[in-house]
Amino acid sequence: MEHKTVSLADQVFEHLETDILGGKYQRGDILTENKLSEILGVSRTPIREALRRLQQENLIIETGKGSLVLGISEKDLCDIYLIREHLEGLAAKMAAESASEEDINELKSALELQEFYLAKSNSEQIRVMDNKFHELLYKISGSHVFYNTLLPLHKKVQKYRKASIQSGSRAAQSVDEHRKILSAIIARDGDLAAKYTAEHAKNAYNHIAGKD
Repeated sequence: MEHKTVSLADQVFEHLETDILGGKYQRGDILTENKLSEILGVSRTPIREALRRLQQENLIIETGKGSLVLGISEKDLCDIYLIREHLEGLAAKMAAESASEEDINELKSALELQEFYLAKSNSEQIRVMDNKFHELLYKISGSHVFYNTLLPLHKKVQKYRKASIQSGSRAAQSVDEHRKILSAIIARDGDLAAKYTAEHAKNAYNHIAGKD
């Protein structure tokens, strides 16, 4: 594992969370401290702390014989996108009303890079810049509550979002939707920004759920 300037428990948590959300560990799999310690090459203490945090995130549940992976169910996914549809719309409205020129330039830069990687068919970097665009949107809203609520939800659906972004048609549609959101923010039209952002979240869910 790569050791950064964060605690070992934080590193282990991030690693396991990514593996669960990314589908390496499937719903129903059992994780044990001993096995994870062997796989990750760390002691059981940071493993234990990471598992405790994963349980708080409702990604696993303790069974007495190990930690049962729950991951994200279809109902969870539906609920997450429903929350995003409404809260991201409000965040975009707030962003349109308070964004500085610097904020707008950052959004433009993220979108331009997303367009660049779309032209290169680089799905991984498209996903990275898609994440960046949404994170900036949450930040520009000016609300720590919105930021701290929406960013973890956005992260939790990365497994499904990654598959969605790798679909060329959806990736192109997503970029076009980002353009409309940005245009509304530049025009300081909060209601239109909210409308486009809510539609964006709804379209993303419909694609993932096979409803489009």
